[in-house]
Amino acid sequence: MSKSKYLILVLLLGMTLPVFAAKIDTIQVHSPSMNKEVEVLVISPNQMSETKSYPVIYLLHGYSGNAKGWYALKPELAQMADDKGIVFVCPDGKNSWYWDSPKNPNYRYETFISSELIHFIDNNYPTISDRKARAITGLSMGGHGALFNAIRHKDVFGAAGSTSGGVDIRPFPQNWEMSKQLGEMAANKASWNEHTVINQLDKINAGDLALIIDCGEDDFFLEVNKELHKRLLARNIDHDFITRPGGHDANYWNNSIDYQILFFDKYFKGN
Repeated sequence: MSKSKYLILVLLLGMTLPVFAAKIDTIQVHSPSMNKEVEVLVISPNQMSETKSYPVIYLLHGYSGNAKGWYALKPELAQMADDKGIVFVCPDGKNSWYWDSPKNPNYRYETFISSELIHFIDNNYPTISDRKARAITGLSMGGHGALFNAIRHKDVFGAAGSTSGGVDIRPFPQNWEMSKQLGEMAANKASWNEHTVINQLDKINAGDLALIIDCGEDDFFLEVNKELHKRLLARNIDHDFITRPGGHDANYWNNSIDYQILFFDKYFKGN
């Protein structure tokens, strides 16, 4: 092959292969309420325009996870950020369940997620500073945290989701270190009732939030998700509710987050 033909072939191949190079920052965000730095992974579109602002999806990890968990699970998030023009923000929530713990003043993750982190991201990235351009979702513990924060802060978030979420914590009083943040359930029933997603529904009405909730048919959280669905229906609160084959695992979440991002992207474009 001549050099000229080889060069043309290389150029044609280069033209047919899209290059995705989203910017990935690992940063430390100061939390005044907890007086500490919190690690946050931010995935933003490559070569963001100085004249354009972008919607944001906050992704909350599950129990024993960290800020890098979502990107490790779904490295395609970088390509999605470029494709859709969305900023993904993944904070390290420890094993907090994303509450302001009534027992531990060092765990004020509701305040961090729904106030401090929002302000930092909007002040340091070209985001659309409006609830209509802000969504939050998560897996397992993070699904609980996403709905808990969105429902209680509907002035901050316009859309929310949960995949395999622990949306009612009370059937699991011995699990996932929840008693460290709330106290033992037997002696702190009021606190457990106040810190479970399923008891937050009186704070929202139809149209307040765009909601998407899904869970695998073999997931141990399936029944509490079905109960949440029933209660949302009883209150005439619109939402997407999906069950599909799968368990409480990475294979399920890697698939389910695609649908949730499509849901949020449609919501953003509708606003």
